[in-house]
Amino acid sequence: MYSVEHSVKGGDFLITDIALETVFTPEDRSEEHKMIADTARQFISREIHPYRKELEAGNFPLVAEKMRKAGELGLLSHSIPEAYGGLGLDKISKGIVGESLGNASGYSVAHSNHTCIATLPITYFGTEEQKQRYLPKLASGEYIGAYCLTEPEAGSDALSAKTTAKLNEAGTHYILNGTKIYITNASFADTFIVYAKVDGEHFSAFIVERNFKGLSIGSEEDKMGIKGSSTCSVVLEDCEVPAGNLLGEVGKGHLIALNVLNLGRFNLGFATTGAAKFCFQLALEHTSERKQFGRTIADFNASKEKFAHMAAKLYATESLLYRTAGHIESALAEHSDSSDHKAIAKAMNEHALESAIFKITGSETLDEIADESLQLHGGAGFIKEYPIEQAYRDARINRIFEGTNEINRLLIPGTFFKKAAKAEFDAGTLMEKAEHSLKNGEFMNVEGPLGKLQEAVALFKDLYLVCAGAAYRVYGNAIQSEQETLMKLADLAIAIYASESAVLRTIKAIQVSDKEIDLKTQLAYTVVEEATGDVHQASTSLLSNLLTGEERRKALMNVAGLLSSYRWEDTIERNRAIADVMIEKKHYIS
Repeated sequence: MYSVEHSVKGGDFLITDIALETVFTPEDRSEEHKMIADTARQFISREIHPYRKELEAGNFPLVAEKMRKAGELGLLSHSIPEAYGGLGLDKISKGIVGESLGNASGYSVAHSNHTCIATLPITYFGTEEQKQRYLPKLASGEYIGAYCLTEPEAGSDALSAKTTAKLNEAGTHYILNGTKIYITNASFADTFIVYAKVDGEHFSAFIVERNFKGLSIGSEEDKMGIKGSSTCSVVLEDCEVPAGNLLGEVGKGHLIALNVLNLGRFNLGFATTGAAKFCFQLALEHTSERKQFGRTIADFNASKEKFAHMAAKLYATESLLYRTAGHIESALAEHSDSSDHKAIAKAMNEHALESAIFKITGSETLDEIADESLQLHGGAGFIKEYPIEQAYRDARINRIFEGTNEINRLLIPGTFFKKAAKAEFDAGTLMEKAEHSLKNGEFMNVEGPLGKLQEAVALFKDLYLVCAGAAYRVYGNAIQSEQETLMKLADLAIAIYASESAVLRTIKAIQVSDKEIDLKTQLAYTVVEEATGDVHQASTSLLSNLLTGEERRKALMNVAGLLSSYRWEDTIERNRAIADVMIEKKHYIS
């Protein structure tokens, strides 16, 4: 278990320096963390991979059988308190299991959906009676869960749901009517977390069992990928739900729906990173065996450049995932046995901004690596016999799951501006200080290990604050409607969080003389160098649109000049060295 001694507030990384001791890294994992990772990997290797064709063919009884087997091994119960038949492990363990299962295609989706958004609403918001009734069965796999939020006219705008709930005259049952679509695990689920509006007005949550009168399941959707996960509609026609199955309070369903999705994004970030590592390994193995022009494909420098880029993306993503896992654990640790739903919701929402970055980065890293891996397979990558073909199709859904990446991007600066409006920090002073820093080079001359990389991160933060300040001066409170601007501010924030996470992780490794410190240092330099390009693109696009005349010209020239200091002469040699390590190991290593 991760012992929480330090915590940070959500979004702090944008406005202040982050203390090293608040950052959890993969190297901080305990023996218990490593044991559960081994258990999960062995389960996937023995119970899922040998059945890839059957699962891909939509054998959902087999999926349910494998989930019950996972339950026997404790892989469904990590986030459920011991008092209700679970293991009561920390959120880092939850992420580790998700990452270990990430290469299991549709099974991973079914498993993760069950352990996260289909179970945690009861864990955190259920009554004692509801927890006693459902959690032991969800922990063991006797019950499989599903989460029903999306409707034909309610996707990203979840609160516009049309499903209704009305208490009957006897006060014994709520009568639910409506249709939920794209529901994972629907064909074999035993419990459904269903959102409906009481009296057509008050958005609320319910625990609905499969055998409740009035619930029926639609036909399977014919999906592009993740075919090993069931996806159906759930139809509620005068569905009778006992009044005691109201989850939380009437009209407070949004506290459950929106905040549990933060943990869904957390889970998805880990799962996609596990999948990305798998795709990377497939590329390394294939190119090390396939020869062209008398050499292995892996031996060509163009291939090595791709491998270095992929490895750096994985290093940054892995670093920010574990960092965020530590932050979320610090926020939620004291609420595992709490009945204060308002406090629980607030804790779940504390790192909503980081969770959005988490989900975006994980899903987009997977997409990039799956695409490059398929390209390195050549024509073989387009053939179903090769696992990368399926992995490529499976990857695409993750930019849509748990809120599209566009919605999550809007959430990042949106949360920042809301915090500023609530005076949670002095935005005006921070923005003025950032402008002064840029003009006078105050972010420079950082002492200590990786000082140049820390300088770059400090510069990125100054640029974010300057761009955010310029945007607010132009648009005022209407900024929330300026989606093009918000998206680019989000890209800046993502680059900051990823690069800072990689740098802080590497500094921690230097302090303890990590055996892979040379590789970690090389990866950190490549992460920051590539982030510099992202920051340049986003910040110049923002300033070009927000400023005018001479001020605009000077600002664009200044940004280009400042960022040019964080591109180094040894890029090609460094990246070849990174690639050589990965090629030798034939898998990602950090």
